[in-house]
Amino acid sequence: MKMKNIKSLLAITSLALATVLIQGSAMAQQKNDPKFNKMMKDGFKADGIAGLDRIDQDETQKFCSDPVFASSKQGEKMREKIQKINMNGIKQPSDGKYIGDWKKGEAIAQSGRGATWTDTAATPIGGGCYNCHQIDKKEISYGTIGPTLWNYGKLRGYTNDVVTYTWNRVNNSKAYNACSNMPRFAHFKLLNEQQIQDVMALLLDPASPVNQ
Repeated sequence: MKMKNIKSLLAITSLALATVLIQGSAMAQQKNDPKFNKMMKDGFKADGIAGLDRIDQDETQKFCSDPVFASSKQGEKMREKIQKINMNGIKQPSDGKYIGDWKKGEAIAQSGRGATWTDTAATPIGGGCYNCHQIDKKEISYGTIGPTLWNYGKLRGYTNDVVTYTWNRVNNSKAYNACSNMPRFAHFKLLNEQQIQDVMALLLDPASPVNQ
C-alpha cells in the first residue's frame, strides 16, 4: 500500500474515532447536566397511552447509549451479558405453533399504527416492517436499514433451526445484537404472540407471496 493511501486511511480512522469519543463525551455530559435533565423532564409529558416511563432506559438501552463503552474491550463482556439477558426473556409460542396466517402477517408488517399518544390502548399495533425492510418486489417504497425479506424462507429453508432463529429475532433482535436497531416487539408488548405467529407465516410459509 502506498504511503499516501496509508496516511488517508489513518486520517479517516482518526476522524471516526474522534467522532465516537465526542459523542460519548457529549452523552456523559448530558447525563450529569442539570439543564439537560430539566429539559427531559419538562419536554415530555404523559399523554393518553404514552407515559413518561418511555424515557426510562433499561440496562440494554443504557449500554447502547454509550458508544464508547459499548465498543471497548470492557464493553464486549457487557455486550454478551446484555444479549444473554434478552435471549433469556424470549418465550417460545405457548401453543407450540410458530406459523400463523401470512395474510394477517402481511397486514401487520405493512401497518405502522399503534402505541402512539394519538392511539388508544385498543388500537391494533402494526410491525411497521416496511420502514426498515423490503418485503415484496412490488413495493415502490421501503427502508434499507435492515436486509431485504424477499424470499426469506425460500433462500434460508424451513428447518427447525431457521424457524426458531426467526421467532427469536422477531421477538427480540437484541438477543443476537445488543444494539440492533430492530424494535423488541415482544419485550415491549408491541406485538402479541398471535401477531408474531402471523408475521412468521409471512416470512416462512411457502404459500406467502414473500416466498414466490
